[in-house]
Amino acid sequence: MALVVRLTETGGLDTLKLVEEEKSAPGYGEVWIEQHAIGVNPLDVSQRKGAVPLKLPSGLGLEGAGEITAVGPGVENFLVGDRVGYATGPVGAYASGRIFPAERLILLPDSLSYEGAASLLFKGITAQYLLKTTFPVTKGSRILVYGASGGVGQIMVPWAKYLGAQVIGVVSKQSSVERAKRAGCDEVLVFDAASLPEQVMEVTSGHKVDVVYDGVGRASFEASLNSLRPRGLMVSYGMTSGAPLAVEIATLNAKGSLFLTRPSLGAHTATAAEYQRRAADVLKAYADWIIRPNPCHEFKLSNVAQAHELLESGSSQGAVILRS
Repeated sequence: MALVVRLTETGGLDTLKLVEEEKSAPGYGEVWIEQHAIGVNPLDVSQRKGAVPLKLPSGLGLEGAGEITAVGPGVENFLVGDRVGYATGPVGAYASGRIFPAERLILLPDSLSYEGAASLLFKGITAQYLLKTTFPVTKGSRILVYGASGGVGQIMVPWAKYLGAQVIGVVSKQSSVERAKRAGCDEVLVFDAASLPEQVMEVTSGHKVDVVYDGVGRASFEASLNSLRPRGLMVSYGMTSGAPLAVEIATLNAKGSLFLTRPSLGAHTATAAEYQRRAADVLKAYADWIIRPNPCHEFKLSNVAQAHELLESGSSQGAVILRS
């Protein structure tokens, strides 16, 4: 039997139900993974609440790591006993074991623990496409990164510094400032919507920033727009405070011909080939000590509600993982 978290409705923490299900044999192109660590991400919370559509009934979670214990027909690149991880779904990572398509698996290096993989892959691929595709960060880029002390931020900041950027981190409270500085931020600002643009102006000597990576959403959207230089790029990739309100096209013109995008991990890993390329880049950055995994908070699968509660509170200091 496998322990699985199921949703039959969206809403509060009480919608997370742990059930037992029969294990099944993998079909063509699939494997069975006994999972040792499962990543918990803000997207999971948004799906649980119904802010991001999810066809019900459903499992939850898009990131996990474990050992292959059964291989279906047509699988050529993986064997029983291989250590693997994944970071894009199909949804259903909150489980002690599961069927998974082999083409979406990532072979883990021996140096990367299951816990490390479950805290690195989803967030690392997110950081990779944001820094290298959404806005190609290069030497001299000025960037503003929200959540600089959190799971994604702790990967984005050192990677952006390696690429040569001036990194201004934004955190939600004073107690997170030092953590963001240790990650490599040149400046760290405690979020205040009214004063943030002026602070950004000050620390950039009046230049403002080339790009804002905003995972907060509604509460920060206006301040983020006002922190951009003319023809700067607003990247709204998360919504921990709710989805941003609609913006008038004329507003982007008035604020300096700004660009606005709402990227997603799914759109940047739509094919297995693109997904594997991005994952390989993340693992190379890990091997080169540019980025490190950060499994900071660990919960049993049966305590999944506590993990979601921690993320919703905004008090997490890094990656949140579940152990089966």
